[in-house]
Amino acid sequence: MSSADLERVLSLLETRRADSLNDLLEFASLPSVSAQPQHAPDMQRAADWLTERLRRCGPLSVEQWPTAGHPAVYAEWLGAEGAPTILVYGHYDVQPPDPLERWHTPPFTPTVVGERVYGRGVSDDKGPLLIAVQVADAYFSALGSLPVNVKFLFEGEEEVGSAHLPALVEQQAERLKADFVLSADGGMWSADIPSLTISARGIAALEFTVRGPAKDLHSGRHGGSLHNPLHAISALVASLHDDAGRVAVPGFYDGVQERSAAEREATRQLPFSDEAYLEQTGAPAGYGEEGFSTLERQWDRPTLELNGLWGGYTGEGSKTVLPSEAHAKLTCRLVPGQHPEQIPGLIEAHLRRHLPPGVTLEVRHSDHQASAYHLPAGHPGRRVAREVLAQVYGRPPLEVGMGGSIPVLETFSRVLGIDTVFFSFAVGDEDIHAPNEFFRIPRIAQGQHAWAMYWALLAQEPHD
Repeated sequence: MSSADLERVLSLLETRRADSLNDLLEFASLPSVSAQPQHAPDMQRAADWLTERLRRCGPLSVEQWPTAGHPAVYAEWLGAEGAPTILVYGHYDVQPPDPLERWHTPPFTPTVVGERVYGRGVSDDKGPLLIAVQVADAYFSALGSLPVNVKFLFEGEEEVGSAHLPALVEQQAERLKADFVLSADGGMWSADIPSLTISARGIAALEFTVRGPAKDLHSGRHGGSLHNPLHAISALVASLHDDAGRVAVPGFYDGVQERSAAEREATRQLPFSDEAYLEQTGAPAGYGEEGFSTLERQWDRPTLELNGLWGGYTGEGSKTVLPSEAHAKLTCRLVPGQHPEQIPGLIEAHLRRHLPPGVTLEVRHSDHQASAYHLPAGHPGRRVAREVLAQVYGRPPLEVGMGGSIPVLETFSRVLGIDTVFFSFAVGDEDIHAPNEFFRIPRIAQGQHAWAMYWALLAQEPHD
């Protein structure tokens, strides 16, 4: 396609700015919380809304694909003969909005404040997802076609681990064939500096319960004669790390691939300030594995985090109770060389070795697992992304890692044999998964410009 054709598309997107924002306000008003069964009807409403929005783009073939959980929305246009085929990925489900009292505006009444829109899901992932849909719409309206073949796959269970997506991808593998995935999920490192995410950590999770007496007991009558499960679980949790912040589970670091001195130096040269990070997070000081910088701890080192710890009486005032049980939730972020199916077993073995007398242990492994991911240096999608971001922002993008995990990356690699390029215009500081999530409204136009240019430049790449 010519530069004049691209300008026609970009000009049309410029005239549709208000419509693009209205799309987001309408989509984000649907409380598509995949984790909570009471929102199942809202999940279907969101899938229906997205299905209809895709149909309004033009000559897309649009379907809903049922799963054992929430449906996926699929669309395709394959009219660019000889051009590459990309699979655009995103998700329409969102995290629960709790705690509600900490929101400044209602989480499912998207609210514009200055150059931001606040609401659950606006950044993760409804705003970035809609950018790709709106660009397809503009191409069809302006030119009647796309420069590349495009398949859209938008799932409804990313926020609960994409448990049913692997089976769906295996079932629909032939339909989903593509050269690579272009992901609308993810995010940039900074609002001011363009960045390209080239890696993501993996994840493994488990829960465990420590039990003592068969029922809650009076702490005066029985305290000191029976082991308190809260004391025991606290000791177990404390045993998981040494004094230097390193995970103390035997075998946890087996296979971890150390980064080269040059790679570590490149990370140190990134424009990152520990002081600014602490101000952003509100924490009084940093903490983590000794010998590594903050960014290395977030991107390149594995972690074991306690996500929840509870038991006994937690209401107002005092209740003198020796609780019968206590509970904990753990997740690990993993790096290349670690295997998510092995890590929970190592942790369980450690917990059983350190279990104090007088209590029992029950461990429940989770299917919320994913391997770490790294995008190959010479990947054509990575080259195009760098060129596009440099043109849109006037400077080359930084190449950065992602501390979080996207389980579907492994599925696309294992089942379809393709890599994933992150191309989201969300920013890491937009309070995703937290109260007052927001999306920067100017990023809609920036993202549309970039996605439109990406498809145009990708069409010029050599293709078998």
